[in-house]
Amino acid sequence: MSTQISLLTDVERLLEAEKLSDPRPPETVTWNPWHGCHKVSSGCSNCYMFARDLSYGKDPRDVHKTNSFNLPVRKLRSGPHKGLYKIPAGSHIYTCFTSDFFHPAADTHPDSEDRGWREEAWEMMRERSDCTFFMITKRPERIAATLPATWDGQQKMWHNVTIAVTCEDQRATNRRLPVYLSLPLHHFTVVVEPMLGHVNLRPYFDRFQYTDTAGQVRPLINSVSVGGESGPNARICDYGWVLDLQMQCVEAGVAFSYHQTGAKLRKGGKIYNIPRELQHSQAKKAGLDFDGEKMVGWD
Repeated sequence: MSTQISLLTDVERLLEAEKLSDPRPPETVTWNPWHGCHKVSSGCSNCYMFARDLSYGKDPRDVHKTNSFNLPVRKLRSGPHKGLYKIPAGSHIYTCFTSDFFHPAADTHPDSEDRGWREEAWEMMRERSDCTFFMITKRPERIAATLPATWDGQQKMWHNVTIAVTCEDQRATNRRLPVYLSLPLHHFTVVVEPMLGHVNLRPYFDRFQYTDTAGQVRPLINSVSVGGESGPNARICDYGWVLDLQMQCVEAGVAFSYHQTGAKLRKGGKIYNIPRELQHSQAKKAGLDFDGEKMVGWD
């Protein structure tokens, strides 16, 4: 499919204006409005949240609102910046990383007076249009029915929200991407983590496309991020899978990031056990990150 997408430069100008009214530098913040989840695929088998909750004797399947539910809209009550939001303008907010933003528990239920957690969360993100929000889901089939009523692929007010999808192997890729790439989203990010097998994105680069303002046809997927699995029971990530996916992205002109090796990396027929504290830095040392600009004469 081909879609004409225009650059929303006025949104960028709005964000800049908001930043000017707040003298504090932007921050990177994690906001978990609710906690707890249910496993839906093989990528969930060694979920870090499940392991951590179980270690404290808690049930990780208990989905509940957290004490930080209204974090984005909390304001300072004292000090030189009294009255401003606690989270500075221009901040980047990682959203719902100990659950799934599209988990059914956050739905609005017709037999309840409660508006539903997600509806309230959308309202907070609308209020904080001066910040960017990033979330990852394994439930793309639930997105369309749970977007706010004002959402539209061309609506500038929601351009600050990125909804990414995770695909741990080819089976998950083939099940989730046709649904995900048909949604009216502003940004399309694929997170291959934990990477459990070879993933071929070429069919999706070719099938789902748009025409940019320069008249160039480009893949609808904006970026791809790859990471191996961590933890004591981590499954092996093969470096060959990573290299192949990086080459797919370079060929298509799609941004690529290798952000984590995982605990067990197979390379050159040998398995390396990589300590948790080195998994990000070792991935960066591989030098595989790509900004998405096609090389001159690549075609």
